[in-house]
Amino acid sequence: MTGAGGKASGSRGWEDIRAEVLRRIRAREWAPGAQIPIEEELAAEFGVARATVNRALRDLAEAGVLERRRKAGTRVAALPVRKATLEIPVIRQEIEARGQVHSFQVLKQAFMEPPVPVASRLGLPPGIKLLYLETLHLADGKPFAFETRWLNSEILPRPMPDFQSLSANEWLVSHVAYVTGDIALSAEGASPREAAVLGVTPGTALFVTERMTWTADSPITFVRLAHGPGYRVQMLV
Repeated sequence: MTGAGGKASGSRGWEDIRAEVLRRIRAREWAPGAQIPIEEELAAEFGVARATVNRALRDLAEAGVLERRRKAGTRVAALPVRKATLEIPVIRQEIEARGQVHSFQVLKQAFMEPPVPVASRLGLPPGIKLLYLETLHLADGKPFAFETRWLNSEILPRPMPDFQSLSANEWLVSHVAYVTGDIALSAEGASPREAAVLGVTPGTALFVTERMTWTADSPITFVRLAHGPGYRVQMLV
């Protein structure tokens, strides 16, 4: 993201600015309680619009990492704020904990250009290709979850598996550390594709999880998990 002297190598999205701010905080370049540069200075350094910097800092303030006060600037939070922790579950372990046998089928695997909404949420420029995977997870041979995943293979350790013997979900949890992540939970009607894979009627209410993770510098993955009727999730707070 930055070149010699800490200057930006090019214009970036707000997610990249957020990741760099987090890196500097974790590296104690900006210590707890310290005031960080104003938005205009950061925008000039990173070569982006002030609105882009504002979006990144606002997101970190909502997460409790920064404290923003009008006319007083932005400071690194002096005390940690308790927030929800994103713990990525391994679907195999989740199924086995229910006393069932896990298996999975890779229905599709190809390098493709992601749709604009996915690329935008990951902060990626148009035209980039990601590894696209469709995986059906089964419990005792019956559909449990339909996983659709966009994976930034450029940042993954090598050699990278073919995901036929070990699911992308399990491999990523054990091999790739993330710095930040976002998760959204919703109930949505099954699309024709989801209905066909899960064996339900189109429009059936599904429990949907959408999750994104990033390293300090780059997006790792965007994944959508669709569960059929009867799925129950439990969270510890």
